[in-house]
Amino acid sequence: MTKLLSVRDLHVGFGRDPKANEVVKGVSFDLEQGQTLGIVGESGSGKSVTALCINRLVDFGGGRITAGSINLARADGSVLDVAQADEKTLLGVRGRDVAMIFQEPMTSLNPVHTIGAQIAEAYRLSQGLTGAAADRASLDVLERVRIADAKSRLGYYPHQLSGGMRQRVMIAMALAASPRLLIADEPTTALDVTVQAQIMALLAELRAETGMSMIFITHDIGLVAGIADNIMVMQNGLAVEQNTTGAVLDHPQHDYTRHLLRAVPHFTAGAAVRSDGSRANTAEPIVRVDDLAVRFPIGKAWFAPRGAIHAVDGVSFDLMPGETLAIVGESGCGKSTTARALLGLNQRHRGTITAGAGNSSHPVQMVFQDPFASLNPRLTVEALLAEPAIANGRKRDAALRERMIFLLGRVGLPEESLTRYPHQFSGGQRQRLCIARALMLNPDVVVLDEAVSALDVSVQAKVLELLVDLQREFGLAYLFISHDMAVVERIAHRIAVMFAGQIVEMGEARAVLSAPQHSYTKRLIAAVPAIERRRQHFAVDMTQVPSLVRPPGYEPPPARWQQIGGDHLVREETAHEQN
Repeated sequence: MTKLLSVRDLHVGFGRDPKANEVVKGVSFDLEQGQTLGIVGESGSGKSVTALCINRLVDFGGGRITAGSINLARADGSVLDVAQADEKTLLGVRGRDVAMIFQEPMTSLNPVHTIGAQIAEAYRLSQGLTGAAADRASLDVLERVRIADAKSRLGYYPHQLSGGMRQRVMIAMALAASPRLLIADEPTTALDVTVQAQIMALLAELRAETGMSMIFITHDIGLVAGIADNIMVMQNGLAVEQNTTGAVLDHPQHDYTRHLLRAVPHFTAGAAVRSDGSRANTAEPIVRVDDLAVRFPIGKAWFAPRGAIHAVDGVSFDLMPGETLAIVGESGCGKSTTARALLGLNQRHRGTITAGAGNSSHPVQMVFQDPFASLNPRLTVEALLAEPAIANGRKRDAALRERMIFLLGRVGLPEESLTRYPHQFSGGQRQRLCIARALMLNPDVVVLDEAVSALDVSVQAKVLELLVDLQREFGLAYLFISHDMAVVERIAHRIAVMFAGQIVEMGEARAVLSAPQHSYTKRLIAAVPAIERRRQHFAVDMTQVPSLVRPPGYEPPPARWQQIGGDHLVREETAHEQN
């Protein structure tokens, strides 16, 4: 094999004195043409900074390479030391030689331009395509990354797409230049397992077709097992272990590598579900949702909408006190829209939602996916925790402060945290603050919308343990929204599977995960990555997601359900869904 990239003794620092503030401390590795290197590590380990050095984007984030070399073999046969290259040379490297997919697509997409315009721009800059040719290429690449209604989505703006769809757009833009090296920094974090498998299969296919090399940065070791030839484990700016994928996963040598492998939740098809609670048939539900429908009008023909997106259609479920109901499904399926309707953040087209036991004026609170975006950076923790209470008429007195200190203690943070600001905490600590704030008003129900998906695996495990402990202590009911089936398996008592705006299967967690009945649930479970799968093709679901855009006045046919056993219900499938 031909060596594409050779990094030697790389040191990177930040601030006025970068040598004194190093975050990458002497990292070295090689990457062969056509190979994939997986870089694994938790937040702050230096893995993303290392990747940003390869195309020198680290310069724009305040970083500086203080020592080392980054030798990149270019298409013309020359070798360029990227660490020493000038900006004019780097402009020719970025995109064509080295492309990058970032973790957070909303900060990478321009909010004032349509998706189509941004993808077409990538084709214009990389391949010189313009006009109809660029439009056709943009449509083709959107369809390749499995976006439903691709033609109409070209006219959408980023805020009109779900997080998973925005990430697929970013991947499409990176692929436009047919790069020789693709750096993927947590590219599937926001995606459900079926779309994740589709994207991973697409990347593997492109690598096979073009000989493209990849650097894949992730905290999901199951993904690394399925795609990487070699793995580099990073901790505190150091590469603590490097070897082939099989050697690292089967015979880890460093304590930190063993720690990471222990922390990864392994999906066991229902064998590891919680056994500390059962559905009480005699209890009154704490939340009852009946025939919920949420629709978003689209377009205007004179003064009437030309149709609507049926984001949620005919959803019904009960949530019992002290129970965790997990709603799973791919991005855009309606699970977050359902949760937002429960809190009154989305207007209902029809249906009823009853929440609370009658003695609580604030029955439902919410914890969002991104803890940093949920916390006002200008407020101290004391002000952040007091905010919901003050908004509901309470005074900022000694009793309220006592409540704050109590809840901080319950989520594992010291009292002195009250005087600090959000940026002074790690990601896991910030999410603990969000949980404490959600509990300030003694809610009956907490909605957790992808609340642990942005966290490192070891932090994720601790937060899940915390959620279980708080549920037992306060008798909380959780509506847990997630695309991570291994996490759902460990926290859910019951599972509702959503597809195209509707619940298609629902029941006890063990029954749904061990004996799925609906074809979509089967595809969802088949696509879950696992450490045991080495260098094999991902389970690819090529089934097209049906369009949620309906003409004015359209109403779906009533659902027909089959009872499999107990409260395990499965929606009868149409011929289209079965194919």
